[in-house]
Amino acid sequence: MTRNSSWLKTARIILAALMFAAVTILFLDFTGLVHVWLGWTAKIQFLPALLALNFGIVIVMLIVTAVLGRIYCSVVCPMGIMQDIIAWFSTRSKKKRQKYHYTKAKNILRYIVLGVFAVLMTAGLNSIAILIAPYSAYGRIAQNLFAPVYRAGNNLLAYIAERMDSYAFYPTEIWIRSLSTFILSLITIAVIGVLAWRGGRTWCNTICPVGTLLGFISKHALFKPVIDKDKCVHCHACEKRCKASCIDSEHQTIDASRCVACMNCISNCHIGAIQYKMTWFNKKTWFKNRSEQSDENKSHECPDSSANEASQTNTESAEVSTARRGFILSLPAFALSSVAAAQDKLTDGGMAVLKPRQQPDRGEFSLVPAGSGSYRNLTTRCTGCQLCVANCPNGVLRPASSLRHLMQPEMGFDKGFCRPECTRCSEVCPTGAIQRVSPAEKSSIQIGHAVWEKSICLSSSEGTKCGNCARHCPNGAIEMIEIDGPNGEKVEVPSIDDGRCIGCGACEYVCPVRPISAIHVVGHEVHTEI
Repeated sequence: MTRNSSWLKTARIILAALMFAAVTILFLDFTGLVHVWLGWTAKIQFLPALLALNFGIVIVMLIVTAVLGRIYCSVVCPMGIMQDIIAWFSTRSKKKRQKYHYTKAKNILRYIVLGVFAVLMTAGLNSIAILIAPYSAYGRIAQNLFAPVYRAGNNLLAYIAERMDSYAFYPTEIWIRSLSTFILSLITIAVIGVLAWRGGRTWCNTICPVGTLLGFISKHALFKPVIDKDKCVHCHACEKRCKASCIDSEHQTIDASRCVACMNCISNCHIGAIQYKMTWFNKKTWFKNRSEQSDENKSHECPDSSANEASQTNTESAEVSTARRGFILSLPAFALSSVAAAQDKLTDGGMAVLKPRQQPDRGEFSLVPAGSGSYRNLTTRCTGCQLCVANCPNGVLRPASSLRHLMQPEMGFDKGFCRPECTRCSEVCPTGAIQRVSPAEKSSIQIGHAVWEKSICLSSSEGTKCGNCARHCPNGAIEMIEIDGPNGEKVEVPSIDDGRCIGCGACEYVCPVRPISAIHVVGHEVHTEI
């Protein structure tokens, strides 16, 4: 290993570890404090920056790729780093330490996937396209699978601290916000985990649209790993350590469109035949005909041992350890068991068993947060990364289950209501699907309006005095008026002023009627200011 390779690989690993930890904690944190310091790590992700029209960030990424290659994929992208971690664990045994081999690029498949992805995003069909968006896919995994485990650990610490008369930790609820999104997250981590365990960066260089786009640019990058044909002895050591399977040591070439600049090949070459260097001005010295072989290089080869090593590597690649594969696939099951710790039934003060609240029919358009501007703006710019869902302190946001905007945020009021002073979702959104608003602005944005169901309201149907909705409305949009009750007596029922209602859901949340609240909020296609 040369000094050049040593610090390059070390620097790459350190930066990648810091970035991965920072992005992950954004999805795990439920206090809202982490985003103040690390929110920028979500905004420098390629697709979110593109959708947010942050052209400065996009241009910088493209320039960096054109100069240094696919550094983004190995240092910034959390999905790429997660694959590297899985691949690292898969090579811990001595038998599998040298496990990779060169494969031809599946360019037709890569460009078809990229083209379909671009068409879907342009047509506004984000709910389908975001299934393979790298940052968003990792966000859903972190929020749905890692966060429950993290919160379970926090609750354990809170329990221990409470017994010690300490309030350094406080418990938080663990619940599945969307079963469909949870299942899709399980499928995603299972597929990508198996691919990474067996082939390293297979998903990045075959399916990922961002990887394909950046690969087209990195193919002509200024700096690349380059094989010195005069030094190379065809030992295949570099090829066996290449997670991208892009090094053809037989012909001494590296497919720069798939190379993620991990520097493994450089550090594993014991004779220094591979260097990461400028290539634009010395192409003629190393870009020779593939079929040309040096007689001098052949004299340094060990044909028998090389053939045996190649044969052994292929055999080992085909024999994936059932036990290790089972370990990877058991991680989602562990997360699921943590989430399943929810209460079997909900009681009101230990006195009465309450029926679970069901979501009402909110009309043609789902209820989406203030700052999104309109239903269309959210559905066309949101990547379903779940960052807003993870940061919602009131349990209002959850991933949608409808195909129309699958995994994108929608609002429900069974856990809480959207407090006018809370603007957390608009602060964390990296794509501009939810624009940042102040508490004052949010208090005047009408995202929907409340609808009263007379037939099931306790006041009108049973003559019971209630008034919860009017007492808890933060905008004073509900007042109680008298009407004739079921037995001819006067009863007070809610009257809603649509001009003052902003659709915060406080009335729906506090309504005691189950399973459908007697007053609920329906969404507006376009948000208006009142």
